[in-house]
Amino acid sequence: MADFDWGNLPFGYMKTDYNVRCYFRDGKWGELEISSDENVSMHMAATTLHYGQEAFEGMKAFTGKDGKIRLFRWEENAKRMRNSAKGVMMAEVPDDIFFNAVVKAINMNKRFMPPYGSGASLYIRPLLIGTGPQVGVKPAEEYLFMVFVSPVGPYFKEGFKPVKMMIEREFDRAAPHGTGNIKVGGNYAASLNTLHAAHDGGFASAIFLDAKEKKYIDECGPANFFGIKDNTYITPKSPSILPSITNMSLLTLAEDLGLKAERRPILVEELETFEEAGACGTAAVISPIASITDVSLDKVYTFAKDGQPGPISTKLYETLQGIQTGDIEDKHNWVTLV
Repeated sequence: MADFDWGNLPFGYMKTDYNVRCYFRDGKWGELEISSDENVSMHMAATTLHYGQEAFEGMKAFTGKDGKIRLFRWEENAKRMRNSAKGVMMAEVPDDIFFNAVVKAINMNKRFMPPYGSGASLYIRPLLIGTGPQVGVKPAEEYLFMVFVSPVGPYFKEGFKPVKMMIEREFDRAAPHGTGNIKVGGNYAASLNTLHAAHDGGFASAIFLDAKEKKYIDECGPANFFGIKDNTYITPKSPSILPSITNMSLLTLAEDLGLKAERRPILVEELETFEEAGACGTAAVISPIASITDVSLDKVYTFAKDGQPGPISTKLYETLQGIQTGDIEDKHNWVTLV
């Protein structure tokens, strides 16, 4: 095992030993290849560079108390990557190639697997790019699928502590019927200006509103939003929101814990009625929200008056993390042992 201060890892890229690659050429996928090179060589006219033919996933593997490595809901990641590929007309990665590449990347880099109880995990990044050259606006004929890993700590440096967020009204992350519901780099590029401004203003992230009417909550930058009130877990319904696998899981866990679960439009004004609020995703898991500032209206919505996460957010977080590490029974067969 690598010698790291596992409990103080940042969320970022760290060089590991190997990555796994597979090429799509002549209408078919090839064999998995193992590489120790961190670089990718491609044609200067590759469609990923010019026309945004790119999609990626974020996954995590966890070490359990029993020493076994657990992978969480990989089938949903494979399904979402196929959907992203369809959205920007790329070759779809079959489930067996996706799974075998992920497992091989984990096993080849086992010395970077954070130990149980460290609060860290192995972040897994499957990536699909158009490598075939085109000058006209059309799909490539060749693609590269690759998987690399990196040990990471919490996405937000605060960890499971309430953070401050702001509402963005000037810029849009994605529009209805665009690419907001698939995991492609363009959505994240569109959020960079806003996230930079949020960080400069002392906020952990920004909450985007719907692009059409600017009336409804959309996304929390790189994560989904949820609110808690009246014993109900509520998360936005919108055609421009990325379907978070973490959020999907929390909707199920909320019902397991005796809450109601709703996916529906959430008006900005409804923020006043929430007892708890949070952002959720693979990277953050759950990040409780202390307050949301609507900068343009000079209005602040407060959720964590004592500076501590709410009881329901805490229970959901502990339950999800417990399933991922094997401490809590996996009733829904979400975990795959590697």
